[in-house]
This record gives sequence, C-alpha cells and structure tokens, in this order.
Amino acid sequence: MNDNNLAAREAAQNALNNFKVTPTSLLQYQSRGRVAVIGSDEAAEFAPRLSAPLQAQVVMISGVDEPGVPLLAVGGRELSISGHLGNFVIALGDSGKPNFEQLRVDMVIDMSHEPLLKMPMPPLGYFATDTEESSLSRVLLEVQALVGTFEKPRFFNYDAAICAHGRSGNIACTRCIDACPAEAITSLREKIEVDPFLCQGGGVCSTACPSGAISYSYPQAGDQLEKIKLLLKTYRQHGGQHPVLVFVAEDDISLLDKLAANYLLVGVEELASVGIEVWLGALAYGAERVELLQTGVIGDAVIALLDQQLLTAVEILQALGYPAEALRRVALQNWPEPLQTGMPAIKPATYAAMGGKRQNAFAAIDHLFEHAPAAKPMINLSVGAPFGMAQVEASRCTLCLSCVSACPGKALMQGEGVPQVRFIEANCLQCGMCTRTCPEDAISISPRIVFDRRQRQQPRVLFEEAPFECISCGKPFATRAVIDRMLQKLAGHWMFQDERSRSRLQMCEDCRVIDAIQDENAMKSGFEGVTRQ
Repeated sequence: MNDNNLAAREAAQNALNNFKVTPTSLLQYQSRGRVAVIGSDEAAEFAPRLSAPLQAQVVMISGVDEPGVPLLAVGGRELSISGHLGNFVIALGDSGKPNFEQLRVDMVIDMSHEPLLKMPMPPLGYFATDTEESSLSRVLLEVQALVGTFEKPRFFNYDAAICAHGRSGNIACTRCIDACPAEAITSLREKIEVDPFLCQGGGVCSTACPSGAISYSYPQAGDQLEKIKLLLKTYRQHGGQHPVLVFVAEDDISLLDKLAANYLLVGVEELASVGIEVWLGALAYGAERVELLQTGVIGDAVIALLDQQLLTAVEILQALGYPAEALRRVALQNWPEPLQTGMPAIKPATYAAMGGKRQNAFAAIDHLFEHAPAAKPMINLSVGAPFGMAQVEASRCTLCLSCVSACPGKALMQGEGVPQVRFIEANCLQCGMCTRTCPEDAISISPRIVFDRRQRQQPRVLFEEAPFECISCGKPFATRAVIDRMLQKLAGHWMFQDERSRSRLQMCEDCRVIDAIQDENAMKSGFEGVTRQ
C-alpha cells in the first residue's frame, strides 16, 4: 500500500503543475537605499557599516554623537514610525509644534531596547534587531538586498457592498481589523480600508470575514478548492488510499522531514489564509483528515481567530457524526502524530467552487450532511460562528425596519406589502449590525446552524402586525405600534393639544394635509410656529 500511495501522491502533485490560478495585480516597491538606524551608541557604531549604495542616518535615542555620521537626535521627543519599504516616515515630536521633524527613508533598522513597531508582521523594510554580531550581520545582508525595484502580489480583494463593518454610523464587525498581524486594515466607519503595501498575505482577514467581503486573491479560495479537488481526485484515481491533506506555509515546506506516503502537502502563503470553507471542502472532496501544520510563531490574535474558526468547523463535524480529529491544528514539534481516527469513507463531492465564501462553505456542509452517519437537524454553535439566527421581541418592535436597511447580508427583509420583518437564516452573518441599529433593542442574535438547506434558505416571518388604516380614508399606511408611539411622544407638544390635531396623527399623509388646510386653528398654529423659530 505504501508504494501505491507514493506513486499516487507523485501523480497527484504532477497534476497540479498545469493548474492555472486566477492572476492578481502586482504592487511595486522602490528603494534607493536610504536607511534609518534607530538606537543609542550601538546604532552610531553600526551605521558606518552600511556602505554604498546604502546611505545611513542615525536616529539617536540617547548617547554620544559619533563624528562623520548623519545624526538626528530624538531629544526627548515622541518618536513614531509609519510606512513601508521605500516609503517610511519617522516623526519626532508633535505635528504643528516648533520641534516637529520628519525623516523619510526606505528602510528602518530598529536597535531600540524594545521594538518600536510591535505588530507580529511588521512592514517590509523594517528590521528590529539586538546588538549581537550575528544578528547585525544578518540584518546587513538583508538591507543590502533591498535596494532597487521589487514586486509582490496584491493579496486581497474587497467588496464594500457586502462588508459587515459599518452601517449608518454604527460599527459592528471588526474581525479582520482585530486579527490582522500587519495592522494593515483600518476603519472608515462605513467600510474598511486595506493598505496593500502593508498587507503581506497573512490571509487571516479572509478567514475571519463572515461575509466574504474581504477575500484572499492569490490564490482565490475557489482556485484553492479546485486545486484540492484535483489533487485528491488524481490521488484516488491512481490507487491512493487514506489521504491526509496538510496545509503548511510555502516557505516552511523545506523544514519537513520525510512524509508518510499518504500525506499530501498544500503550500499556502500563510497558514491562516485558508478557512472553514476550504477545510470542510477538503473533507467533502475526500480527504480523510485535514491538518493545519504550524511551523513557526503566529501572533496571538491570529491563533485565537484560527482556533475559533476551527471550533466552529469541529462543532459542525461532530453534529454530523464525524470525528473531531478529522480537522486539527498541530505544531511542527508534535508532528506527525499518528492518529487512527479520520473521516469515514464517503462519496467525494464534485461541486464546482464557483461561489463566494459562504456559498462554498454551505456546499461543503450540505455534502457532508447528505452523507452524514448520524446528523442532527440543527445545533447551537459557539460565540463567534458566522452562522446563526435572529429573533424579534414582539412587545418592543415597532416595525420601523431599521434592521432591514442595515443588514449587510440581506438576511432581514421587509414584508411584501404587509408590515413584516422576514428572515433568511442562510444569509445571517451574526455580525450584530441589526442589534446595534434597532432603536427599541427589540432584536437579538444567536449562533447556530440548520442543516436542512431548504429550511435554511426559506424566508420566515420574525414579526408582523396588522396595518393601521387611516381613520379618514381607510388606507393602510403604518402599524398600530408606530401610531401609539407617535401619540405618546407628541402628547405634550404644543401643536397637538386638541382632539382634531391628535386625530391627524392617525391619518395618512394625504388626508393629514387636507385636514390641516381645512382646520383654521392648524393653519394659525402653523404660522405662529414659524414666527416662534
């Protein structure tokens, strides 16, 4: 069997040689070799080693001036760094103050006691180093190699139309911002903005995003799934058995020792760049197990997000009767750890990964549900899952439909000609935008998944109320709750102190105007109201 698996794996890997992924645009960095060395006496001593084409300038935090080295003294001012390779800005002091200075450089060597940039994935061109000779020699080689023009892929696509970050001044989803190890994503209130020059392809933003508004572009999730499908299909066609799909960072594949014959490697830019739709898709396409092999240090925020997504995926697998061990994250020092438990033999899926993130995730879940050994109809999921339901408290809801207009996933809808709030569970992102928007605190959400596709996609009524009819013409124009609330709020208003004026609040717009024109007191009050302004 081992020989069969080896031959099948070789055939499967060869099949990927002709696989074409959707191209992405390229970004260009230009570096002329201007280097800021930040530190104390050690920085001034190191700077002269940066010979042409490098041009060094020391930003002296403390210490004695070194003759012959261009030097900018911090002098107790606050120091900040922004930018990236070819376009770093070092600011000293407060903008607008007399002592404010800026320095523009292509690269930064930070020899501070504590790195000034603390994000897990700092910008290209920034090097934090200690003063050991081995570290300094390594940095010297790296900066020498970063003079010239360089290109890298644009790693992300962003669709603001389906982003759950902000609506009408309310902020809901910040998962991508919280998880980004490069701090490349910022809020613009109604949407997010990604700095493509800071983005280094970590991909955790696409894994975190519940709607697919931000997606990995090289390769795209659909290409990744089609690649996995081809890999597993070819492996089976050549007699391979018990395939274990291993996701690993491309740069770390060389660290792996000899693999078991049934282990199929899928190299990715970063481990967190693939998410639940890819993991479950791989199992649906016929992988016996999926392993996320962690070969290096990953930021705490990335690990937390990755493990939360893994928890959701494992909860779904267990609810369908599949073993939790079929999907796991494992550190290199503990790998390979032999496991006896994996997916039972099921018919491999053949669906084309042509949809968005959620469509691909549901395609995998539907296939696993169809072949599940012991499926439950529905399960509650842990907080943070991107699937779930919404509920409306009837005693609070006025059917103002604020939640409908705010919902980024189009899970909430108004009734067709009747006062209703309807809901499609398949579209619910669990972003919380509806709960933040509702002025009456009448709506709540909870994570869960319904496995029956028809039930999940079928619109259902969360709340409805008989329409309120105009007391003059009988035309339906509002709901009883809205009218009652309006009467209550305007009870003390000077314009609505007599019975006729209060009755107008129960009329449709046309009848209200007609009645006001015919009411001498209303016309007089309206004129007096203008003069009071």
